[in-house]
Amino acid sequence: MAAPSGPHSSPADLFPAQFARTRRFSLGVPRQFTVSPDGERVLFVRGTSGTDPVSRLWLYEDGAERLLADPLGPGFEEEDPREVPPEERARRERARETSSGVVSYATDASMRLAVFALAGALWAVPVDGSEPRRLPTAGPAVDPRPSPDGSLIAYVSGGALRTVRADGTDDRALAEPEGAHITYGLSDYVSQESIGRARGYWWSPRGDALLVARADTSGVELRYLADPAHPDRPPRTLLYPAAGTANAKVSLHLVRTSGEHTAVRLPEAAGGGHPEGPWTDRAFEYVVAADWDDRGPLVSVQTRDQRTVHVLEADERTGATRTVHREHDPAWVVLRPGTPLRLPSGALVVPARPGGDTQGLDIGGITTPPGLEVREVLGAADGRVYFTGGDEPTEIHVWSFDTEGRGPARVSGVPGVHTAAAGGPTVVLDSRTPDGHTVTVLRAGTETGRIAVLVEEPLVTPRPLDLSLGRRELRSRLHLPSWHRPGDGPLPVLLSPYAGHGMQLVLKVRTWWTAVAQWFAEQGFAVLVTDGRGTPGRGEAWEKSVHGDRLTAVLEDQIDALHTAARSHPVLDLTRVAMRGWSFGGYLAAAAVLRHPEVFHAAVAGAAPADRRLYDTHWEERFLGHPDVLPENYARNSLLEEAASLTRPLMLVHGLADDNVSVAHTLRLSAALLAAGRPHTVLPLSGAGHLVGSDRTASGLLLLERDFLRQALGA
Repeated sequence: MAAPSGPHSSPADLFPAQFARTRRFSLGVPRQFTVSPDGERVLFVRGTSGTDPVSRLWLYEDGAERLLADPLGPGFEEEDPREVPPEERARRERARETSSGVVSYATDASMRLAVFALAGALWAVPVDGSEPRRLPTAGPAVDPRPSPDGSLIAYVSGGALRTVRADGTDDRALAEPEGAHITYGLSDYVSQESIGRARGYWWSPRGDALLVARADTSGVELRYLADPAHPDRPPRTLLYPAAGTANAKVSLHLVRTSGEHTAVRLPEAAGGGHPEGPWTDRAFEYVVAADWDDRGPLVSVQTRDQRTVHVLEADERTGATRTVHREHDPAWVVLRPGTPLRLPSGALVVPARPGGDTQGLDIGGITTPPGLEVREVLGAADGRVYFTGGDEPTEIHVWSFDTEGRGPARVSGVPGVHTAAAGGPTVVLDSRTPDGHTVTVLRAGTETGRIAVLVEEPLVTPRPLDLSLGRRELRSRLHLPSWHRPGDGPLPVLLSPYAGHGMQLVLKVRTWWTAVAQWFAEQGFAVLVTDGRGTPGRGEAWEKSVHGDRLTAVLEDQIDALHTAARSHPVLDLTRVAMRGWSFGGYLAAAAVLRHPEVFHAAVAGAAPADRRLYDTHWEERFLGHPDVLPENYARNSLLEEAASLTRPLMLVHGLADDNVSVAHTLRLSAALLAAGRPHTVLPLSGAGHLVGSDRTASGLLLLERDFLRQALGA
């Protein structure tokens, strides 16, 4: 039964436009919190409303917010996207940044000075309320960071790492590229996109030296990203290491502000204990984490086959390294964000398996309890280590661990997804719950204030049914139309999962994807969202069950959830079932109609990585190995090989400017379908990247998806 229609529009009719203008309800959300070491001050970025796309820098102090830097205010010029340096554009794309203005910043150790870049211009802002000042630089500045005492500011320009004094004098290069393919101080593509290491340099605590990443991309394959809508513009060159090809060669160097360089002597390959496999590569090819604390530089390296990680201490005088922790895994070593962390006592905080296959922590020799799944280490303050995790996969809580050994205590209360930033006795608790989004400032455990969340309220109110389905207790959510009543008749079913590695949708939150699911429900669908095998939060065996095969188990879980839900909710019409998704979810949607047309009757596949050989090294080789050694894994997971089996309506959607999942994936799948004589629909999105940001495109896409699915299912 379709949604009721009439001469008057409902709030749901206006939702696509709201979804687009709020950029997935991301505008007006405070983020990137930094708490001063004494806990007295909090810095963050946020716009002025839920539709303001320009982020400002704010200070929270004494229970009140104060604007520190407004890119639209006096003295600033509005940022022209064309003037943003290409390295910064790439960083924003990797971070899925939806706004402009002050989108990132860094501070000195005492949080008295903040710096940021706008369209390549370097700005410094004293936190005491003095006016922001622009500092002269030798070229467009990328990723500026002040020294711990605030006297110097480092930045990258033209691939060189430079410093300038905080008063704008004495700009000089500390490390200059030896060739066109060399950069100092920048993170390479794979480190940013797939590893999660966004930074390329780290100050010493004394401010007299930096640990600097040098990336040599001379062996990395080139891709050319053209804009067919503007044939007069030259294509953009992208360095992209596809599976089985050469990565950037990353080395680390100790660079003193006086100009001396010392190479960090990283080990070349893993030795004993490294697990063997059908494809084994022991070379330490990835620098996955780095930092420099009072005890010296600390570095983590990972082998090309991802089965071994070593944590290394580096001697700041000689560059010699010593392994202080090892991890091995026959599938891959999970990189836990925020680890390793070294406490002032010298104790390490590293991943551990406290019992079964729970992903826990070892905190200076004390292990978190079995069953407490650790997601991320947030940092240490006031004698406590803060991390996120929990024992129920649909909730993520903030925990503190007393380093005196009194064990973990939960900081967050109500069900939801929580994270935090801490400094001294102050914790900024960022909470997304079924009731909305709040940011609470706690001091010594007591609420002292809140930071305003200015996001718009969605025009549709999510009203999901929380389900645990089948023998695997698959966490699912079912969205039904608010207007549907018992006896109204069955509804066509729309599965709307991500279901891939590293991301969950079935969480006890109200967020953009729950609002989108409810909007589709209001259009006349029963919408089912399920997290199955391969998703995080349920132990390493669950997460690694997709090793070697990224589709079979994942599709089985979606089908199992669908059929189990239908048995208890007969309103689900199993003769009219579709799937929609984006990225891995799009890949899964296309695979659903190719492999199981007896279950799925239509699909919308957005930005689907259909040919796994085209995706990047670190991400794809984690699951499927090296394509030259294990070509059968890539063939088994390629949708191109199955194009001739399509018998159901399929819409392929892709942004032509997507530099993460290249549009070549969709074009190759479309060509294979055409060669097999299989009709299908292709919707190219001009100028869109992996995250569709244009207001008109984002709103129009929702409507086109709805209309395609209605027609395909006869809804």
